Amino acid sequence: MGTNNLIFLENLEWFDETGQELVHRLPEEGSAEIKYGAQLTVRESQAAVFFYKGKAVGAFGPGRHTLKTANIPILTKIASLPWGGTSPLRAEIYFINLKVFTNLKWGTRDPVAFKDSELGLIRLRAFGIFNLQIVQPVLFVNSLVGTQGMFTTAEIEEYLNRVIVSRYNDYMGETIDSILNLPSKYDELSQGLSERLTEDFSHFGIRMTHLYINSITPPPEVQQAIDDRSRMGVFDDMNKLMQMKAAMAMEKASESAGGSGMGMGTGLGLMMPAMFAQYFAGAQPRSGQDQPESKCPECANSIPTSSKFCPDCGHQLLVFEQCTRCSKNLTPTAKFCSRCGHPTEEKPATRSCPNCGNVNLPDAFFCNECGEKLS
Repeated sequence: MGTNNLIFLENLEWFDETGQELVHRLPEEGSAEIKYGAQLTVRESQAAVFFYKGKAVGAFGPGRHTLKTANIPILTKIASLPWGGTSPLRAEIYFINLKVFTNLKWGTRDPVAFKDSELGLIRLRAFGIFNLQIVQPVLFVNSLVGTQGMFTTAEIEEYLNRVIVSRYNDYMGETIDSILNLPSKYDELSQGLSERLTEDFSHFGIRMTHLYINSITPPPEVQQAIDDRSRMGVFDDMNKLMQMKAAMAMEKASESAGGSGMGMGTGLGLMMPAMFAQYFAGAQPRSGQDQPESKCPECANSIPTSSKFCPDCGHQLLVFEQCTRCSKNLTPTAKFCSRCGHPTEEKPATRSCPNCGNVNLPDAFFCNECGEKLS
């Protein structure tokens, strides 16, 4: 029986018809004059929190329970005439679904920056699923649900996704040096990320039962670069194999009998040392052209392109921050410009990224936008 009646006692119960509701409130709109002696029925996969006079006064497990309020049939209506016939002794029941909600999706809406030890700064997309369960009903209602009539997995999924992505970025930056090592570490990443999220979820009375990483993918151009790199390794091995087979074939030809064979054998005998020398030295760079150089913007001296500092003047080549007056590259912790002495801007007191200004979670370690480690 519903809560909108004058004489009869209420019989309160709830069935989840959608399979997606975390919390359901009775009544769904506003509050009710739940009467003394109303019956509350809670199923095995549920818990109920009784709010009376605006406070949580009891939590109930499976079974049938009798509720006690100061609302008496008929008498309460008479006593509430000064309030327009509406009793100020309001009450609500929140039913909490305690089952494990499975196949909730998480993923990066935008690519997350990651500093790869071999490929440099790249942006990754990650996708997966997770399961959650409410373990502290009162804390969950007070911290997340509030006064909503219904609260579904879709409403909490977006926030939890943001938390998971931030923790994923931190964990990746601390444990993985290159995405080339990812395929063998999916299980390890899933377990470590799940353990790190345990504390975050516990603040809301939620427990993450499982978390799975389905895929971590770089942009198409990075995937193409990885494929090209693999092909180059195959080609190098094939070249060595072909050179060796050619040398063996020529050696056999030089041993053949005949007049022309004697001349060929003499010529091949002279060519063999050079061919084997080229074979064994095939993997070594032949000239300085394999290591390109560039100019230092400070002293204009030639430097290798992979250098982070100029070997002559010490100018920083990896740009973290630039002076607002003379545009000199500054180190991440510099307080004054080493060229003109101009003070750098003060770092924000929040967890905003000092490199790109992106706002991250308060205790994040790496920026979701640029991959920089937060100070």
